[in-house]
This record gives sequence, structure tokens and C-alpha cells, in this order.
Amino acid sequence: MNRYPIWKYVVIAVAVAFGLIYTLPNFFGESPAVQVSSAKATVKIDTAVLGRVEQALSASQIVHTGLQLEGTSIRVRLKDTDTQLKAKDVLARALNPDAADPVYVVALNLLSASPQWLTSMHALPMYLGLDLRGGVHFLLQVDMKAALAKRVDATVGEVRGLLREKNVRHAGIVRNGTTVEVRFRDDAAFERARTVITDANADLQTVEGTAEGGERRLVVTLKPAAERALLDNSVTQNITTLNNRINELGVSEPVIARQGADRIVVQLPGVQDTARAKDILGRTATLEARLVDLSAEGQSAITSQGPVPFGSELFRQGRGAPVVLKKEPIFTGEQLTSAAATFDENQRAAVAISLNDPAGRRLREVSRENIKKPMAVVLFERGRGEVLTVATIQSELGSRFQITGMDSPQASNDLALLLRAGALAAPMEIIEERTIGPSLGADNIRKGFTSTLYGFIAIAAFMVVYYLLMGVISTVALAVNLLLLIALLSLLQATLTLPGIAAIALTLGMAIDANVLINERIREELRNGATPQAAIATGYDRAFGTILDSNITTLIAGVALLAFGSGAVRGFAVVHCLGILTSMFSAVVVSRGMVNLWYGRRKKLSSISIGQIWKPNGA
Repeated sequence: MNRYPIWKYVVIAVAVAFGLIYTLPNFFGESPAVQVSSAKATVKIDTAVLGRVEQALSASQIVHTGLQLEGTSIRVRLKDTDTQLKAKDVLARALNPDAADPVYVVALNLLSASPQWLTSMHALPMYLGLDLRGGVHFLLQVDMKAALAKRVDATVGEVRGLLREKNVRHAGIVRNGTTVEVRFRDDAAFERARTVITDANADLQTVEGTAEGGERRLVVTLKPAAERALLDNSVTQNITTLNNRINELGVSEPVIARQGADRIVVQLPGVQDTARAKDILGRTATLEARLVDLSAEGQSAITSQGPVPFGSELFRQGRGAPVVLKKEPIFTGEQLTSAAATFDENQRAAVAISLNDPAGRRLREVSRENIKKPMAVVLFERGRGEVLTVATIQSELGSRFQITGMDSPQASNDLALLLRAGALAAPMEIIEERTIGPSLGADNIRKGFTSTLYGFIAIAAFMVVYYLLMGVISTVALAVNLLLLIALLSLLQATLTLPGIAAIALTLGMAIDANVLINERIREELRNGATPQAAIATGYDRAFGTILDSNITTLIAGVALLAFGSGAVRGFAVVHCLGILTSMFSAVVVSRGMVNLWYGRRKKLSSISIGQIWKPNGA
């Protein structure tokens, strides 16, 4: 009657083994480390950089406990925080001779001290939130002037293309601050241009400017409502882009919120890859295509280091030859619709780019007028432009083209990923950065652990005193529940915060409640005259319905918190929902498995060690 088939015991054994393996990494702690990653899309981390890191540490007589290349970063494990700080300074000086233009990001980090055999099984410790472990806090400032300037630059191209398309002759188009001025010598062309521009774009408004030299001037500006929407959308788009980029880090519960009109707060609780977080958030990578300035003044700026002509800028192709490019872009990264790594006709790595319709028309016009002339693709990161490639326009281009000249398929894949992550609507600068150390949360961890431990001991003492052997079985089941819960949180790499610890304590109380229902139901069956074996079977069967109903209703509340909550509320809800699932398994399956092992094979069972069975008077 009370016997489990072998497969159920195997399931219980596997579950307990799973709990032990994935809970174990949380007891090894973390070791201080320094992490080196690339600060530029064109610079990669490879074995050559690994050798430079090792050589710099050896020259400074810094002893490390581990040096390895993992993915796109190098991690150096060190024995203590003093050595960690020293190693960071040494590597920063060795890898970045020009502090104003850093090539590599050198950042402090904490790495799991778990043994390699556990790490190979993806058994990693739980992340701890800002209030427990610490983490990284960024305050980002959105450059609203740059967003508006970028929109005005795009308006210049729109107006020029629109007037050309409608065959409206003008005497020149120039940008003047936040306005675009169009000059006309013909009154009819002036009036027609005003109608064409306002009809084509509802966000633009036109006024007549001061006439000079017999020319009429049409001043094109953004409407105030459109300007406000542009600034608001810039912040919103940047928040969306940051969300996409942080997803690459695998942070379970990041906090990304708007603060004021032009600031964004980013908190990464429990993040382990601090260097990569700073790198991804700090990137303002946008792509621009520009024509090469082939004028005599432009070429003399390269050969004789003369002044750069007005309307052009000097760039370098990687760290090599200088190139003078015209300032006006043909298209920008905001107009990209897709970017994918591919191969050109010669089977060399390339990136396939697709543009939206306005950018495609603009590129078609420019390429048609500049066949056999060079065009450069520039990648802007942190306000600095770097020429990726310079290619000669061989024919008319459209909405689809390729960036060639990539060093390797990995390089083309990295560039495509960076561009696909989403262009920032406006540049951002990290104006505040706080790394919250683990010592700040040490007291919270100690108090949370102590309160949970004392709560478990109190529950165990009550159950053993009141229910005797059945209380011991219930306590073991409760311990298995706690083991499985922590293992699941570790496996999912969830971020544990103080509300999460509160949810663990609540889970303990709810889990033991199920065992109380089972034990009391068994007592009731014994009071009614059932045999011990029948009382066990009936007690578990009839208590299961009540346990299931109560846990489902509580789970519904937890799912609601998870769906509509944010921040600490979601952290509580995650632990709460997982705790309900593990408590049902441990309270029903695990405890009954132990009861069946102890009592199930006794044919002549006369009593159960379940404490005092109170019977009605006269029974």
C-alpha cells in the first residue's frame, strides 16, 4: 500500500544530487580579479594581448593565481584586493599608453572561486543584488544638443533631395545653428519650395528670412512639438538600446530608468562582467558613410599637414594612414535596418548593410554622381571616429550594400552585432559611476542568513517535539526544499536581494504548513480508527488536494507580482514562485518517499511515531 516504485526513488535521489551540486558553489565565495576587454570594435582580444598582460605582470613582479582568455576578455585572478588594485594600475599603463584614447578597458572584477569541475557543469553561485553583494551604478547624460544637431543635419539632406526630386531650383542650402536656410533667386521657386517642404514633412515649418543681395531666403526649422518629441524619443530610444545591450550581459534584474529630462540611471546588481558592462554601456557606436575629400586642400592636409579645409574632417584608418572626409554624411547608423556578417564575391569577410528608403535614395543619388570616387565608412565610438574602410564607388548603389575589408569572419560578426544592438539616438556620457563593494552588503547577508537559519531551527524544533519521527521527516523534507530552491536560483543565475531572502523565509513557513496538513490528516485518520498503513495513505492522498489548492492560489499572486512588479518586487516574486514549486515537491513527494521507506515495508505496523493523538472523550 505504501510503497514507491524504484523510479520514484531514483527521481528523488537525482533531485537531491542536483540540489547539492548546484548549491555547493555558493559556499566557495569569490576571488578578486582584473578583467581586460576591448574598448574599440576594431581591436580584438587574442593570445597576443594575453602575452602582453602576462609580460606586464611579470615585469612588475605581480603574482596571479590564474590567467585565462575567456571569450572576448582576459581575466586575471589575484590573491587579495591590494594586489588586485596594483595589477589594475600596471595593466592600464601597459595597455593604454595614451590615456586620452584608451584601446582596452581594464576593470576590477570578482570571479567565482568554485572548482573547475563545478564550473564545467555550469554550477555557478547566485548573483547577489546591490544591497547584498554590490554591483555597478551608472548615471548617463544624454547629449540633447547633439540629438538636435543630428536631426538638423538630416533635414539638410531631406530638403536637398526633396527639392531635386520636385525640380525646384535653389541657390544653395546651408545649416545655420538649429535652422536650415535655402536661398532662391526666383520668387516662384521660393513659393513652390515652401509648399513642397511643408506638405512633405509635417514636422517642419518654414518662415521667410531676411533677403540679401536680391536673394530670398527660406528658413526651415523643426516645429516646437516635433523638437520636444525628438528629445523625448531620443531618451526613450537610448533606454531601449541599453536594454538590448545589457541583455548581452545576462544580467537577471537590471534597473534602467529615466531620471529627469536627459539622464538615465543604470544599476547592474550582481553583475560579474563589470568590464564588459562598462564597455557596452559606454559605446555610442554609430556608422556614417562619407565621401573622401579629393580637393587639393584636402590632400595637402595629409601630405604637408596643412589646415583641413572647411567642411571636412581628418580621420585615420585604424591606426594607419590619415584620410580627409567631408563632414556631411551620406547616411548614418540610425538609418540602418539590418546588419549581418557575410562574405563578398572573393569569399572574404564582409558585413551586409540594409538601409531604409530615404537613406537608400540619398545613397543612390550620391553614388550616381560620384562613380569612380572613394567613399569611406566611419565608425564613431565615444565621440571618436575611425575609418573602417575606404572603397571606390564602382556603380550606382542602393538600399543594400556591403562593407568589405574585414580582417576575419569574427571581425565582421562583431561589427554586425554592434550595429544590430541598436544605434543610440544621441551620444551619452557616463557622468557618475559607482562600484559598490561587497563589504557594504556583508551585514545584510549576515543578518539575512542568521534570521533564515534561526527560523529553520525554530521550525525544526517545533516539528520534532510535536510530531516526533514524522516531525523529523518533515524537517528533512524542508531542508531538501531549501536545497532545491537555492540550486534553482543558482542554475537560473537569478539575482538575490534582501526581498529575496524574505521570500526564502516565507517559503520555509509555507512549505512546513503542507507537512502540518499531512501530519494532522494522518492523526485524524488514526483517531477515526484507521490502521497505521491506511492512515498514511489516506492522509497523504486527502491532504494533497488542500495543499494543491492553497499553493495554486498563492502562485497566482506570485505570478501577478512577477508580471506587474519591478525591481525588488520582481526579485521577491521570482523566489516566491520557485519556492512554491519546490515546496510542493519536497512536502509531498520527498516526505512520502521517506515515510514509505521507514514504514511502508512493515506488514504488521502497530503504531506511527507522530506524537499525541487526541481522541474524543469516551473513545
